[in-house]
This record gives sequence, C-alpha cells and structure tokens, in this order.
Amino acid sequence: MAIQWYPGHMNAARKKAAETMENTDLVIEVVDARLPEASCNPMVEELRLFRQRPCLKILNKTDLADPAATAAWVAYYNAQEGVTAYAMTTKKPGEVARIPELAKSLAPHRGVPTKPLRIMIMGIPNVGKSTLMNALLKKRVAKVGDEPAVTKMQQKLYLDKNTILTDTPGMLWPKIAIPSDGLMLAASHAIGSNALIEEEVAVFLAEELLKRYPALLTARYGFKTEDLDAIGVVEGIGARRGYRQKGGDLDFEKASHTLLLDYRSGVLGRISLETPATRAALLEAHAAEMAEKAAKAAALAAEKAKAAASGRRGT
Repeated sequence: MAIQWYPGHMNAARKKAAETMENTDLVIEVVDARLPEASCNPMVEELRLFRQRPCLKILNKTDLADPAATAAWVAYYNAQEGVTAYAMTTKKPGEVARIPELAKSLAPHRGVPTKPLRIMIMGIPNVGKSTLMNALLKKRVAKVGDEPAVTKMQQKLYLDKNTILTDTPGMLWPKIAIPSDGLMLAASHAIGSNALIEEEVAVFLAEELLKRYPALLTARYGFKTEDLDAIGVVEGIGARRGYRQKGGDLDFEKASHTLLLDYRSGVLGRISLETPATRAALLEAHAAEMAEKAAKAAALAAEKAKAAASGRRGT
C-alpha cells in the first residue's frame, strides 16, 4: 500500500521551522513511545544538528507502550550526543512538571530575563504536542484533536517570564524509506484515515501482535492464536463480535476498525511496535535490500552499455 502523506502545508511548516530554529536554544521533540524511531521525523534532526541545538526527546504516551521497550529506548537515546530522553504521559501532571527543569539543564546559559530560554516543540502529527503545550501552561492554548495535523501554524507562548515556547505544526517527511514505518504510523493514527486503507493497516498490526503480543489478543478477543495468520486474527475479531454485512458475509472492514481502535486506545494492552533491537534488524535488512537493488541496477546499466558499444562496433 502506498501511503500518500505529504500535503503542501507540511512543506511550508518545514520552511518556517528552519527559520525559527536559528533563534532557538533547545528542541523538544515529541515521539510516540510505542514506535519512537518510526515516529521520529528525520527533518527535525537535520534542522537541529545544522544549528547544533540540543534535544530533549520526549517519549509520550508511555501509558500505552510496553514498559520494557520504553526503558530500552530511553537508554538508546541517552547514549546519543546532545540528546536527553524522557518517558512520560501527559495524563500525569507530575511527569509534565519535570520538563522545564530538564529543559533548563540542557541550556544552562539561558533562562534569565536578559536571555530567555527559547524552546521549539516539534514532532509528527498526533503524538501529543498540543496536549503537552496545554499541560505545561496549565490552560488550553493549543487546539487538541484525535485527528492528525490539528495544529496548522506556529505560535509562541511564555511558559514563565524566562522561558518561551514555540509550538509547531506536526511535520511528516516527503518520502518514507521503509514501508513498515508508514504502516506503524498509520496504525498509531499519525496519518489521516483518508490516506490509507484500514484493512491493510489492521492486517499489518495483527501480524505484529501475533509476533510480539499473542497473549493480549487472546485476553481481549477470547480466541487462541496458535494456528492463525494475520487475516485470521481480523476475521476472528469479526466473528467474535458478530460483524456481518447484508447477506451474512463477515464485515472485515468493521473488524479492522475495531482492532485499530483497541490498539490506539490502549484497551488491548500496553504495546510497543518496535524496540532498539528490532529497529537495528529492520535497518540492516533494508540496507541489504537497497544494496541488492543497486547492484542489479548497475549490472543492468553495464549490460545496456555493452550492448550499445557492440552495436556501434557492428555499424
């Protein structure tokens, strides 16, 4: 499935972010704790590294993620230069309250009346940036919604008299490199439903759950998973819930929607779709695939050049 996901307003948001980054001291990047790397926008890192800005990487929605996987991700990011990782959920005010202190520790030369600390909050759509802004400021200053790309433009707000926050629109990047990243993002609702086919996303999610959390499927839907494939899982949900179309056929679309909603809301359990180990394996496999494609393309080009040279000699 080709996910179309880069509308024009995101290109404008990127240009504006690049301008604002010049006058920023610290980047707070919000990612989804269930898929931290898949929900990292490579353009954010590119912009902040160009300006040599430190990053407070917030793994949000930890209440939905596997605690063991989250701990592994925090260690992974803390090992990176210029990055401090913080796992939290905006549902806990005490965890939100720690953010200003962490931010100031990453830019100790700022945060005084003559030099206020200037922070950009960045991330892809629907990872909770606006909810975080509202929680930090303890009032509704940013529009919040369950659909991606609710925030349309930058806005500057004072956290206190010495700290300025800039909230930015959720930005995706122009081209996805690894197809499973797009499916993970779609499953987690970072991509609008009009840009995907829910049934295909649900089948992908079911396959991941069979590999990682089969017991959660059994606990939620009441069927054993040993002899099921991903399609069988979705069909099993439909059968258990009595989802039927007119004529009696199984309503696969409705069953797919139920699985996605149960995952997104957390009623299925605390689930992470990737770990540092699975990410490393995925990148290795992707690199091997790209190398193989490049080798085939080079061989084909060599054959064409040889044929063309042979034709010239024959003439």
